[in-house]
Amino acid sequence: MDWLAGAHSGGVDDSWHPTPACPTRTRLYEGGGVVADGFPAGEIAVRLAERPKAVLWLDLYDPDENDLQAVAAEFTLHKLAVEDAVHDHQRPKLDRYPGHQFMNVYAVEVSTEGERPALTKAEISAFVTDRALITVRKSPADTDRFVERWDRDAELAAADGVSFLVYGLLDVVVDGHLAAAQALDVAMDRIEDVILEEGGAPRPVILYGFALRKTIAALRRAVAPMPDLLAQAMRTDSQLVGEHLEPYFRDVDDHARRATDTIDHARDRINGLLEADLTEQSNQLNAVTRKLAAWAAIIAVPTALTGYFGQNLPYPGYGKWWGFLISILLIIGSATGLYWYLKRRDWL
Repeated sequence: MDWLAGAHSGGVDDSWHPTPACPTRTRLYEGGGVVADGFPAGEIAVRLAERPKAVLWLDLYDPDENDLQAVAAEFTLHKLAVEDAVHDHQRPKLDRYPGHQFMNVYAVEVSTEGERPALTKAEISAFVTDRALITVRKSPADTDRFVERWDRDAELAAADGVSFLVYGLLDVVVDGHLAAAQALDVAMDRIEDVILEEGGAPRPVILYGFALRKTIAALRRAVAPMPDLLAQAMRTDSQLVGEHLEPYFRDVDDHARRATDTIDHARDRINGLLEADLTEQSNQLNAVTRKLAAWAAIIAVPTALTGYFGQNLPYPGYGKWWGFLISILLIIGSATGLYWYLKRRDWL
């Protein structure tokens, strides 16, 4: 079937192009409801032509350059935006091009169970045209969450079109950011009391704290640019957010700022906890050093006096073969006892 063949509506070209070979997912909204779902990509132009007021969601999973070039040719997408969509690890942003906008965001999930916290990021690029939201997923992501979010407020599509799809996408992504930030903050609560214990925290807890700090830094790179991205989206000259949707976008912006504030607070907090543990360990080391110095002084003075006056007494069994064995056993036994004592005190 021809890719977008036989139609010229909504900013798409009616010339023939091959369909994308990558996995796709499609949906068509009109009048506050879903009018088509899961249809082949080759039917997009026909369906848009038959329903002039409908808006499209097209999802492409891990497309190659040829797949994106096919879409770009039909929706007149800028080559620089297509290049950004092909290459991974783009920063979160919203760029304006003639006829469309390009957005890049990260959906995140955090797991705080186990020995180390784990952060999973899924990069999502999106082309926003007058009648279509085209998402490009470069790694696995749960698109059902977007669909569920759109379906909860599908009536918004009647008045706001593609802006409604953008709102639903950003709402799910930003809510994921906030949930991840809060999960890391809760994980920090679990180790805070242990880190602040007298004498310093156990090594596994400290290693978890370092992993937590690394996870927070990685999450911040995905979350921190979102308030600026949303501010650009809500600018009047962007023509992306209408008056009806503006309160909804402000709500997403509020969640984005809360997520950023939570992450910044968590970063300062974990740094403070690790520094407090380091200070406690330094204080403990100073106390141990003072004790060792005091005992060394107590032992050194009598040893110096007896050595100076040559007060060496014959040991039990002096001049006998078994006396030598007794002296060796005394040396080994006293050294072993001292080793275990210091080991139990965590001095060794």
